[in-house]
Amino acid sequence: MPEITLLSKFQAEPGFEFVYLGGAAVCRACPYRQACLTLDPGRKYRVVRVRPVEHPCALQEVPANVVEVAPVTRTVVVDARGAIPGSSVEVGRYDCRRLDCPNWSICAGPSLPPKQRFRIEKVRPEPAECRIGRTLKMAEVV
Repeated sequence: MPEITLLSKFQAEPGFEFVYLGGAAVCRACPYRQACLTLDPGRKYRVVRVRPVEHPCALQEVPANVVEVAPVTRTVVVDARGAIPGSSVEVGRYDCRRLDCPNWSICAGPSLPPKQRFRIEKVRPEPAECRIGRTLKMAEVV
């Protein structure tokens, strides 16, 4: 079942995907925060329907549309020992400063939550490259 949130009128298009990072400080005083701040930080969502309702948004400084969103899988890296399809895994940012690593954004990047549980949908068979020596696999999680 889709969840409801508010997105900038420029982002409110069916198919638009985003990672919800949580509410900003300006959102605390917003009268629409109960409808807008309902998603799980760190999860990836896709807009499935745009409703014909707009509200003012202090964060975006443009009107925000009410949208229906659904979670979608995202690629992350997990410890190879726990990379089992169907299992639940806790994912968080690894402490890594190797910005030259091709997997840094899905391993230690700012779009990842500090720690959150995901369900593994699919595991890629090859190991994920890690420039600091961890044994990792890429996994599609939701």
